[in-house]
Amino acid sequence: MADHSCPSALRWLIGAELAHYRNAADLSLADLSRLVEISKSKLGHLESGRLNQYPVDISKILKACGAERQDIDRLNSLTGRAEEGSWVGAWTDVVPDWLRTMVGLESLARNEFVFEPILLPGLIQTESYARELTIAASRVRPDHSERLVEFRMQRARLLSKDEPLELHAVFNEQALNLRVGDQEILRDQYLHLLKLAELPNVTLQVMRPEGGPHSAVTGQFMLLEFADARPISYVEMQDGAVFVNDSDRVRTYSMSTQSLERIALSPGETSALIERLIR
Repeated sequence: MADHSCPSALRWLIGAELAHYRNAADLSLADLSRLVEISKSKLGHLESGRLNQYPVDISKILKACGAERQDIDRLNSLTGRAEEGSWVGAWTDVVPDWLRTMVGLESLARNEFVFEPILLPGLIQTESYARELTIAASRVRPDHSERLVEFRMQRARLLSKDEPLELHAVFNEQALNLRVGDQEILRDQYLHLLKLAELPNVTLQVMRPEGGPHSAVTGQFMLLEFADARPISYVEMQDGAVFVNDSDRVRTYSMSTQSLERIALSPGETSALIERLIR
């Protein structure tokens, strides 16, 4: 069985589920190894996603952890899913592992809630807006800029595929007023936002200072929900990211989404604000 240095998003998701059930059963890797007669190192690789997880191993592990039959079937069904995020591999040379994992998970998700305090979220950027941001990024090599823009545009197609991602994006008013490129680029970006806001699978809300404090004052985060797996949160940093799959911690982010949705301008008010910016 091959060892993969960079786990795919699907293997990562399945591994996170296996770790959840083991921790819920209060079992160490050594304890579980004795129960299922699978080596501790292999169990660790299954949880990290560095080994392919097969139904026979998944069933044996989850039974030992006391999981219900429906949860065993649910997790086994994930192994049969197509790797929808496999397209990300084409950008291995320009995209870091953590970003590829995130976009792969995003490709597998059913719903996404994202909060961005400074910039417009990546999924709703125009090509020109994304290009200006890429050029301004000091960590991006000049010869990688166009490839990264292509990557961002490919990612945005998640909103228009046959079974599109359900996106709820909240961003500070500052993100709308940030000078990215010239007036034409900003105008095109505003028009793009209005067009996206008309899609049934996209909800946009602007957070204004007048709205007051909310639970996400610590900054950017993303909450991804899946049809056959537990939700996870994603927090991006300067040179990496944190993937949160602990149920209690994810619940905290879920509460933040409710706070943001309640305090931000409504979708209709958001579109009206963008229209005023265009005028």
